[in-house]
Amino acid sequence: MNCREIIVIGGGIIGVAIAIELKSRGAAVTVLCRDFAEAATHAAAGMLAPQAEEIPPSPMLDLCLESRALYPDWIHKLESLTGLNAGYWACGILAPRYEYSEASNWLDRSTLLTHQPDLSDEVLGGYWFPEDAQVDNRALAKVLWMAAQELGIEVRTGIHVERFAGDSNITHLETNQGSWKADRYILATGAWSQELLPIPVFPRKGQMLSVRVPHPENLPLQKVLFGEESYIVPRQDGRIVIGATSENVGFQPGNTAIGVHQLLSNAICLYPPIQHFTLEETWYGFRPATPDELPILGSSPYANLTLATGHYRNGILLAPVTASAIAQFVLTGNDSRLQAFHWSRFN
Repeated sequence: MNCREIIVIGGGIIGVAIAIELKSRGAAVTVLCRDFAEAATHAAAGMLAPQAEEIPPSPMLDLCLESRALYPDWIHKLESLTGLNAGYWACGILAPRYEYSEASNWLDRSTLLTHQPDLSDEVLGGYWFPEDAQVDNRALAKVLWMAAQELGIEVRTGIHVERFAGDSNITHLETNQGSWKADRYILATGAWSQELLPIPVFPRKGQMLSVRVPHPENLPLQKVLFGEESYIVPRQDGRIVIGATSENVGFQPGNTAIGVHQLLSNAICLYPPIQHFTLEETWYGFRPATPDELPILGSSPYANLTLATGHYRNGILLAPVTASAIAQFVLTGNDSRLQAFHWSRFN
């Protein structure tokens, strides 16, 4: 029997961010990770876009805005600890639209083009969200894993937790590598959460691709474009990430011809220069969706299990605030930020 103080089940960005926050508050924590390559981290473009996403006033918007505000300091601490670059870029996000709007923050086409030239002739105007930003999700994942190592967090890979043993309390975890026991457990397995607990978290497949500009020293695209049918996210190294499909196909692997076609045609329609850039890579991942598209955070049917799953499209954005709130909850038994995201809302 492997005995620990706190075990985090899941080695994606949410799980590792929670482990780092707990360790920074003096807790001993172990992360059990089945396969990091599976994580929803890879089905992300790294947009930090609570305003471009048009999240209505709600506890979810409050949580997202708080997390976006935490990002600069959170990234600075991680980069200082590891010496690595997470690709945080406070570039702002443009939301071009093909139809006019009467909204007070509407910008006409000519104003939009001062922010970003070469938009489609069909773009009539849109919105500018200067406080929204982006982070390179792949780079962030590497930074988090390196930070965990630097802090001495035990990260065990290749461990598949098969079931929880116990009734009102988890007595131990049964895994493909024996039994693991802890005082407290945190479930952060994303789209795979239903394998261990009957909560309504299910996979939403996202296909993505990237192109590369010919001269990265002269980036033609300087802002994230958040369109109605696609988003286009420029990286500072000349890579441009395009996403994403949203498919209810279970854990069906692979990129499809129609998925890649839709991504490219929507992106070229929004920003025509895309058609001349070199196609670099296609990939896919599985976002953890819930019926109301809000995360499941806080206590669970087990007294010693805390939930941190169901982040759907906002896992990257919500990583720092989830880490803060879950660590606070695990160590003190209370965090008011979690009340609106309790699993019991689905009963």
